[in-house]
Order: sequence, then C-alpha cells, then structure tokens
Amino acid sequence: MRRRRAAVAAGFCASFLLGSVLNVLFAPGSEPPRPGQSPGPSPAPGPGRRGGRGELARQIRARYEEVQRYSRGGPGPGAGRPERRRLMDLAPGGPGLQRPRPPRARPLPDGAPGWPPAPGPGSSGSGPRLGCAALRNVSGAQYVGSGYTKAVYRVRLPGGAAVALKAVDFSGHDLGSCVREFGARRGCYRLAAHKLLKEMVLLERLRHPNVLQLYGYCYQDSEDIPDTLTTITELGAPVEMIQLLQTSWEDRFRICLSLGRLLHHLAHSPLGSVTLLDFRPRQFVLVDGELKVTDLDDARVEETPCTSSTDCILEFPARNFTLPCSAQGWCEGMNEKRNLYNAYRFFFTYLLPHSAPPSLRPLLDSIVNATGELTWGVDETLAQLEKVLHLYQSGQYLQNATAGGRAEYQRLPGSTIPQEDYRCWPSYHHGSCLLSVFNVAEAVDVCESHAQCQAFVVTNQTTWTGPSRARRPQALPFHEGPPLSSVSTPLSSTELVCYNTSSLPLPSSVRCTLSL
Repeated sequence: MRRRRAAVAAGFCASFLLGSVLNVLFAPGSEPPRPGQSPGPSPAPGPGRRGGRGELARQIRARYEEVQRYSRGGPGPGAGRPERRRLMDLAPGGPGLQRPRPPRARPLPDGAPGWPPAPGPGSSGSGPRLGCAALRNVSGAQYVGSGYTKAVYRVRLPGGAAVALKAVDFSGHDLGSCVREFGARRGCYRLAAHKLLKEMVLLERLRHPNVLQLYGYCYQDSEDIPDTLTTITELGAPVEMIQLLQTSWEDRFRICLSLGRLLHHLAHSPLGSVTLLDFRPRQFVLVDGELKVTDLDDARVEETPCTSSTDCILEFPARNFTLPCSAQGWCEGMNEKRNLYNAYRFFFTYLLPHSAPPSLRPLLDSIVNATGELTWGVDETLAQLEKVLHLYQSGQYLQNATAGGRAEYQRLPGSTIPQEDYRCWPSYHHGSCLLSVFNVAEAVDVCESHAQCQAFVVTNQTTWTGPSRARRPQALPFHEGPPLSSVSTPLSSTELVCYNTSSLPLPSSVRCTLSL
C-alpha cells in the first residue's frame, strides 16, 4: 500500500516537472514594440492571446488612431475630399464641459495612448453644450437597455428635459470578455470606451436631422476606473417592428423616407461614404415619428480595396452581389449599396407597400424591387421616395380615383358625435377608427369602403404631411347614428360632421362638400 502511494506521488511530481519544462520551452513571447513605441517592460501575458497586454495596447492604439482620423476630418481611402472643420473640443475643461478636477492624461503600458484623449486639429466650431455640471442633479434615472459594449439610461435634467446617457457597460460582454482574456480592467475599459468615443465623434461630424443629436459628454470617476466617459444625447424610442406594422401607412412611409434621407447623407458625408456594418432596427430610434440612427460605433468610412471584381462580393444571408472594382483599386459604391440593401431587407420590404393608397402601390413596389436588386443607388431611391411624398401631400394620387356608387351625405356644421364607435386597422387611435384623409371626397371613399361606416367626422387635426397648402385632416368614421350634440365653442372651418343619409334619415341640411 505504501509503495502504491509513493508511486502515485512520484507520478504527480513527474507530471508537474514535465509541464513546467514544456511551459518554459514553448511559452509565447511578447509582441515586439511598434515603431515609435517605447519597449518598456511588458506585463505578464493574459490567457488565450499571444502578446498579452502588448496585444491589448495594440488594439487600443488602433482604435485611438481611428478616432483621431475621424475627428481630424480626413476621408477614408476611396472617398472624396471632405470639408475640414473642427469636431469638438475633446480637451478636458473645454467649452461646454465642466470637469470636477484638473485634466490629466494617464498613459497605459506598452505604448497605448493616454486617456482622456487630446483634441484633434481643426478650425473652431460649435460643440456639445452639456457637461458634467448638467448631470449633478438628474432625476428619474431609468435603465433603457444595453448591447455588446454600452448601456443606455434615461434621465431627466434639472430643467425638466429628458435625455439619454450612454456609458460603457461594466457588466457587458465586451468589457467582460476582454478582462477574462487580458486581466487588465482599466486597459479593457479604455478599449471599450474608444468605441463610445468614436460614436461621439461621428455623431458630431455627421450632423443631420436623421442622426441622433449629441448634447454633450462628461469624464468622471466611476467604480475603480478614473475618467469614465458618459455621452449625453437626444432621447428616442426603440424601433419595434411588430408595433410599426400596426401603425398607419403614412407613419410607416415617414420612417422609410427618413431612412432614405439618412442613407443619402451617409453616402455624401463630409467624411466620405459611410457604411453601417451593424445595420439592424435596434441601431435606430424614433424621435417624434422621425427615424434616427443612434449606434455608430460600428460605422466605417473606408471603401473595400480590390484588384478585381472578385474582391467586391457583397454578401448577405439570402443572396450575394458582385460590384465593379474601380481603376483606383476600390470597390465602387460598396458602402452605399450595403446600407441600401440592409434598408430594403429590414425596413422597405415590410413597411412600404402594405395598406398604401392603391394608386401609389406601383411606385412603391418599384422602390422595393429596385432596392432589393440594387439596381438603384441611394440618389435615385431618395428621389422616388420624395416623389411619393409629393404625390401624397398634394393629393395628386387621388386624381384617378373613381367616384361611382356614392351615397348621399349631409353636412351638419356645429355638431359632433359624443361617443367613439367601431375600430379599424390601421388607425391612429386603438379605441376607434381614426384615419388620415386629404379631403372630404377621400373621407367619403373611405367610409364607403367600410361596411360598418354610416357617418364620419372630419377634424381640424393634421398629420406630419400637412403643410398649410395641403392639409391632411383626420376623419373619424362611425357605423351607427348616435345622438347629435351641439358644440358650445365654434368649430373651425375644417371641422364638420357628415351622415350617410341613405341609412340615417335626418332633417334637411347642407349636402357634404367634396373639398375643403
């Protein structure tokens, strides 16, 4: 028994010694210093990656240089020459930023850049307005959501305005996987924070009505990490596709039009053609009905280099496209076409054609088909979307509508119907049938097409497509004749009540006009 125990112990010792020898002989070496990088002592490499913290510093340096490239205003390869203007003052204590202490940049090991980063060159210009002082007395903080790198919170500022705060998610996958690999929490935070910094830079450089507004930023200590970055942005509602499918066609078209205008701006931005590598509905928000891009940390400006068209294959889950290779060695329009096809497969194909006015459907189908085949670029796509908007706003889409088979209607000014009635889909109000029409003639057509409708009310409310010369009043149909009630305050000239006299005999009154 004693001999067996001694043999087992000897075996363990031999295994230990053999493992130690193998570790000495085959241990991975550290990464050699990059040009211009001090070859100082490197920390012990973390598990799972050659070079350990030297590799982490290399990744931080690469992201830092990317941010500096965008903040300086230089275009990516294959892009046009952009205008050079100042992005913002990233220097701690700069305009609009009130730091709680003097600035200091902390260098990281292995040549990683200091943090917070210094500002890039450029001419003076307007920058973010809010800083750390605006975050001292916020209220109503609510967690909104998180992704791979960042967490988003909703807060209310002392003045009452609601804004969104973005920060690196300390319990997120990006930071957690880096810490497990390199064992350097502060260095991993810097790596993740440069994605947030890149997004902040792009939000400012790509200003547009369909790009989320950047209100400001703040560096402050958090947990065991000094100078953590928080960005302050416009607050939007997440894009929920199931909910959007239940909204009116007019609102869904507005989202597609917003997306078309955004893609046109990205294709002709001051930085060059910008592509969204992580193009999904969750990267967008809705602000007062307008679609805005909010997540730009995975955006890219550089076009794809090539030697032939075989290098220019645009791959998607359902199909692939081969684009031409230019004489300058760049895939022609790959950034633009990637955005456009993603817009087709995530938005256009679901939101554009369904329940649209019949006379607009052929044009809408051509938009969907052309973007699905990439036969159009963003310029032509936007031009066709703007054409749909013009036809809809001006009422020209009604010119070919037939007016046969209408029942007789009566107009009852100064009266209203005090109760809601049947539901329809889609509707602006879930408890009733509230629709958008161009004029009374279209309201009559809508009422005639609903078997339940026997009367409708045209209100003085207008939708987003209703400028003063082409208002789109909302009509509220009803399927039976509830009692009329007099209105104590005079109604506007665009508010009236019409009843279908074929089913509801009423006192003599003015017949419902066919235009406002």
